[in-house]
Amino acid sequence: MSEKTVIRQKRFDDERSLFGQQDLFLENVIFEKGESPLKEAKNLTIVQGEFKYKYPLWYAENVDVKDSIWFEMARSGVWYTDHIRVENSTIVAPKNFRRCRDITLRNVTFTDAQETLWSCRDINMEQVTAKGPYFAMNSEDLVIDGLTLDGNYPFDGARNITIKNSRLISKDAFWNTENVLVENCYIYGEYLGWNSKNLTFRNCTIESTQGLCYIQNLKMENCRLVNTQLAFEYCDVDAQITGKVDSVLNPTSGRIQADAIGELIISPDLIDPSKTKIICSSIDEKRSEINWDEI
Repeated sequence: MSEKTVIRQKRFDDERSLFGQQDLFLENVIFEKGESPLKEAKNLTIVQGEFKYKYPLWYAENVDVKDSIWFEMARSGVWYTDHIRVENSTIVAPKNFRRCRDITLRNVTFTDAQETLWSCRDINMEQVTAKGPYFAMNSEDLVIDGLTLDGNYPFDGARNITIKNSRLISKDAFWNTENVLVENCYIYGEYLGWNSKNLTFRNCTIESTQGLCYIQNLKMENCRLVNTQLAFEYCDVDAQITGKVDSVLNPTSGRIQADAIGELIISPDLIDPSKTKIICSSIDEKRSEINWDEI
């Protein structure tokens, strides 16, 4: 690799100010009003940079950013860019990272994460904080550790996700997903996981009204369902629940084991009760037309 050209303490105001440049080391550089200052650039190291206007990194490649800030008007900041690493940085602008590949985010804060990380691939996140809806929609191959997310509809349509040691305050999380492992996480939000396939929760605490429904191959291992009602409707499930589930409604098949169930609702005109095994010694109320002693 060729030696990088060093640029320090410089302000750029022009549109496409460093268009197509390669092998740059940029330190304490401010990109002010001009659009697309680093479009088509390659092999960049950016330290303590400030992005203050639109589209700073489009169609770029091999970018390493540290201790930097994307300000509010640096919206749609990183699109169509491959092999980018961002560390110890703050991203205020929305709609960041779109159709990018090979993204590493470490100690990054998104203060307005609406429509962020859409249709990206090969994402590694560690200690990321984000606030905003539709986070990581339609992205693939995500490995996440230590995410704190406040925003509805995250990961809609995403595939191949491993997320650990995280906290999600998120209505409609993991809708339409496929191949997801969630481990050692806390999740709060309604309608969790609908219309997904191959969704596994391990050692998680979940609070979700009408959560965990319409799922193909749902697995739960040592999970708590706190204040969770009408769970597992039309769901193929293998669940081992610690503690009590407030209510269970019409699972289609599988096995549900819990310490207690507040209300078990089975409608034999809608599902076949024999296809689901309920293992629970304490069920407060059973609502159905079936003979419970026969199943």
